[in-house]
Amino acid sequence: MKKTVVHVFHDDEDALTLGTRVPQRIAEVAAENDVAVEVFVFGPAQRHLSVSQTDADAQFNRQIDELISAGVRVGACVNAARTAGVEDDLGRRGIMLSVARDEFLRFTLEGATVISF
Repeated sequence: MKKTVVHVFHDDEDALTLGTRVPQRIAEVAAENDVAVEVFVFGPAQRHLSVSQTDADAQFNRQIDELISAGVRVGACVNAARTAGVEDDLGRRGIMLSVARDEFLRFTLEGATVISF
């Protein structure tokens, strides 16, 4: 099965909100095209998974939770989560935590198309 991965890295408002809205839109037609959709949050954007200081943070987290509820795999770096003390909280939300290095290599081995925000 082909795969599209949306990598949310930047933490400006547009990257956070569009980087989680685009995979929602892709997921609407992915199954009928035999494509899997996945999201990986890393770098500066990952800090926003555990804060809600702005409207963009709230929208970002709401859209992350909606993606998970819709069956889209959402991942983040376990090392960054552990360092920030939010590993358990993110895991409870259904965010798949793993080593970022391993995830990026997996995307390559799977031949995924990666779109970065």
